[in-house]
Amino acid sequence: MKHIHDEFNQAQKSGTLSRRKFIAASGLLLAGTVLKVDGADQYYNEPEPIIDIHQHMDYHGRNSDDLLIHQRAMGITTTILLPAGRPVISASTNYGESNGMEAKITGNHVARKFVKKHPKEFFFAANEVPDLPVAVKEIEKYLKRGAVAIGELKFAVPCDSPEMQKIYQLAQEYNVPVLMHWQHGRFNFGLERFHSMLEKFPKVNFIGHAQTWWANIDRYNNQTDLYPKGKVTPGGWTDRLLSDYHNMYGDLSAGSGLNALTRDDEHARAFFTRHQDKLMYGSDCADANGLDTALCQGGQTISAIRKLSPTKQIERKLLYENAQKLFSLK
Repeated sequence: MKHIHDEFNQAQKSGTLSRRKFIAASGLLLAGTVLKVDGADQYYNEPEPIIDIHQHMDYHGRNSDDLLIHQRAMGITTTILLPAGRPVISASTNYGESNGMEAKITGNHVARKFVKKHPKEFFFAANEVPDLPVAVKEIEKYLKRGAVAIGELKFAVPCDSPEMQKIYQLAQEYNVPVLMHWQHGRFNFGLERFHSMLEKFPKVNFIGHAQTWWANIDRYNNQTDLYPKGKVTPGGWTDRLLSDYHNMYGDLSAGSGLNALTRDDEHARAFFTRHQDKLMYGSDCADANGLDTALCQGGQTISAIRKLSPTKQIERKLLYENAQKLFSLK
């Protein structure tokens, strides 16, 4: 689809394709229909579907039109929006520093409202600050309204705290996955203890994401190094959790996921083979158009998955099939 992206990019730069026309045209492109750009009929085959399990509303101020453009330009056919919890001043939000997931991301009602406008392309998760007395009730309200997951849980709390366990119990009752942001010293403390939660809640599917999750593909990882480079020695906590627990999955999104793939091509290919049924594509990028893979980290991750997947079958699992199955998407 690179030639299509180039056409869109050129049209945008030249001013011949407005945002409104771009949204309409990109929607037709995803449907595999005739696309009219600058008066010429262009015919494209229907693209292979891609599910993005990790995007946000108002991410660093990006508006909803630009989000729609971004996802369509990358070729994403289905997106799961991860809202933030409400803004509060508490230890769990690093006394307000982490409100909006440190990125101006808005909450449940905003994500749900957008999904109602674009029900064929977008789904949403439910979230709340876990140690608020209303946390479980708030998350449950949006699960009842159609949320397909809980997360992204990005809070300064122990991963095995009573408050978090109440959320895991809720996920078990509603049979939805839980997506967690692991960052040493900042969010979800205690990755080395998380196996106990996987054992206590065997019916809950957990999805690992972010710096500490991806740094720990390496057996010899230094926990203070959030973006380690160089060759990987297999057998780190992440590798073992994915291997040993049926209910542990991995979200390939963000710079941390991309770094884990590109730091060691040989390891990435073996990792994909070993965990081909456990890994899912996510973008988690905040750029405005999704066209330029030199700037769009989500596009770079798609390229890395295609380059490093040992087989086409594994590629399709990572970009589509695993997420479709785990989130029960149609």
